[in-house]
Parts: sequence; structure tokens; C-alpha cells
Amino acid sequence: MYFRNIIGLHDVKKHLIDSVQRGFIPHARIFYGPEGVGKLPLAIAYARYLNCEGRTLEDSCGRCPSCHKFDKLMHPDLHFVFPVVKSKVSDEYLPEWRAFLSGHTYFNLNDWLNFINAENAQGIIYSKESDEIIRKLNLKVYEAPYKVMIVWLPEKMHDACANKLLKMIEEPPENTIFLLVSEELENVLPTIQSRCQPLHIRAIEHDEMAASIQSVFGLQGEEAKSVAHIANGSFSKAIGIIRSADENNYFFSLFKEMMRSSVSRNIKAIKSVAAEMASIGREMQKSFLLYCLRLFREFFVSNLNEPDLIYLNEEEKEFGERFAPFINEKNIQPFNDEFQLAYRQIEQNGNAKIIFLDLCLKGTMLLKK
Repeated sequence: MYFRNIIGLHDVKKHLIDSVQRGFIPHARIFYGPEGVGKLPLAIAYARYLNCEGRTLEDSCGRCPSCHKFDKLMHPDLHFVFPVVKSKVSDEYLPEWRAFLSGHTYFNLNDWLNFINAENAQGIIYSKESDEIIRKLNLKVYEAPYKVMIVWLPEKMHDACANKLLKMIEEPPENTIFLLVSEELENVLPTIQSRCQPLHIRAIEHDEMAASIQSVFGLQGEEAKSVAHIANGSFSKAIGIIRSADENNYFFSLFKEMMRSSVSRNIKAIKSVAAEMASIGREMQKSFLLYCLRLFREFFVSNLNEPDLIYLNEEEKEFGERFAPFINEKNIQPFNDEFQLAYRQIEQNGNAKIIFLDLCLKGTMLLKK
């Protein structure tokens, strides 16, 4: 991964390159921002640039031995930590991780877990990972100027692991760099945050996004602009919109069924839709709840007559014309709270049948408002 491969974010790339040229190289950085905007590719490109023997003012050279090893993500001074399953450590999934990164630049946690067939397991950076990190970083630098440890999603790190790394992050061995990549900064241990130089990675620019969608997927101008608008700066969301049209259609159908049964207060229909939601996989349930939260937000905003702030496709807009008045200032926050709570309960392996039946019944009461 090179800086030139990353969509947009020219000011961020320039900042990183300039900081290296000036000799300002913090021993720990945390790249944070929304999902799918290129934080991990930026971290890898930055790590490459730090260790490139022929780097220029624009990018790594791509020709030196270090760059060739980075191309395969097999440089001896480049290390990764990322969420895994089955109480394992990252190195046990390293071949899969390299294969995954070779075919994916913009992705989310669900994409990675699906790639390793995690089924209903949730990705975690387990407590024993800290011992592996400390062991690796206490070894000497093999051949590069810097040894780099990239931690993807530190918010998934077990507290015992995070606490054990505090000293290492605060005072790492000589020529050692930590690069943390977070999508939920508020869930990263504050003592970890305080030891890192923060760098906010914002959403990708709309025009850059649309141009890349046209180039990669062959969509026509207006269609590419529409996808870019709905994705709202996240290329992984744009990929999901294009490739997962069937899943989004299913979620939309399920959402309509859920809302209609709640509005009608039909107990038989409520039990039926709750049972269907409980029957899909746990990761799919979480994705559905996030989809619902997005629709609530869009339907609420659509009542404000601000079309530029609405991110809905044509079918969703059509349904929203009739349904949006049901989502207003009296119930938008309770809806958000209840669906967020359901998401956390599903994440904590709660009973899906009880969670979704309770959610539908609460929806019946909230829609009365």
C-alpha cells in the first residue's frame, strides 16, 4: 500500500510525509475516524514511507528491498495486531490476514470475520496478545530504520492486554513505532489514548469518491454520485452498497415489516417479524440494527426539508415520504437508545428472540408518540 493508492485525503497524506521529512516521528500515533475512509491503508503507507530507502517528497519509491517486502506485507520489522477468534493471537491468523489485505483495501470488521469464517464469534484482541507484542518489540530491529507495530481496532482489545501495554507504548524500545487504527476512539482505553499522537482521518471527499466508484465499478456519472452521497465519505460503505444490494433490500424489507407490525399493534405479526430477525446470524443481526439506526436518522432529518443532508436510495425515500412523520423529536432519541441497547445485547451474546421481541414491542409504544 502506497500513499498514491489511497483515495483522496491529500492533506492528510501531505501532513504525514512532511512530518517525516521534518524529522517529527512520534513513537505512537492513533489514526481515528469513521469506518472505511482509509485509516489502515494510511498506516501501512506511512510505515512503508518511514522505512523506504528511496522515498521522495511524494511517496515511497517502490523499488528498494524494503518496499518489495512491504508489497507482500512480509517485512521482518512490520508487525500486525488485529481482532481474532477462538482465543488465539494475531500471528496464528497472519497468512489469512496477508491474503485478506492483498485483496481488500477498504473493509470493515465484518468483512474480516467473514473471511476467516468466524460464524457468530466476535473479533477480540485477547489478553495474551500483549505478551506477543512485548516479545516482538523487545527483539532488535532487523534491517529497517524503524520497527512498526500496527494495531487495527484497539477498541477490541481486552482490558488486561491494554493495561499491560501501557508502559511499552509510553516508552517503547529505540526506533519502535506504534500505529493504532481506531473506528471507535471513545472505546479505546483513555490511558492508551493519552500516550498516542492523535490524527483524525475524515471522510473521503465526495468528488474523489465518485471518481473512484466510476473507475473501479464502472458506474455511470449520476449513479456513482448517488452511491457516493449515500456512502457519505466511506469507501467500504460504497462497496457494500454496490455489492450487497440484495442484503440491503432484505434489511429494508425487514425494517418495513417491523415498523408496519408495530404501527398496527398486531401481536401475531410482531412475533413473526421478531422470530425472523432472531433467526439470522449474529453479525447480520448487528448489521440490521445499524441499518435501522441509519434509517431513523435519515427519516428524522427528512422532516426538516434539507435534501442535501438525506442519504437514502429511491425506495427508501419513497417509503420515507409516508413513514417519516412517525419519527420525530418525541421519539427519535428513545428509538436510538433502544436500538443501540439491542446492538450491545446482541454483541454480548444475549438471547436474540427475547431481544427482538422486546424491541418490537417497545417500537409499538414509541410510534404512538
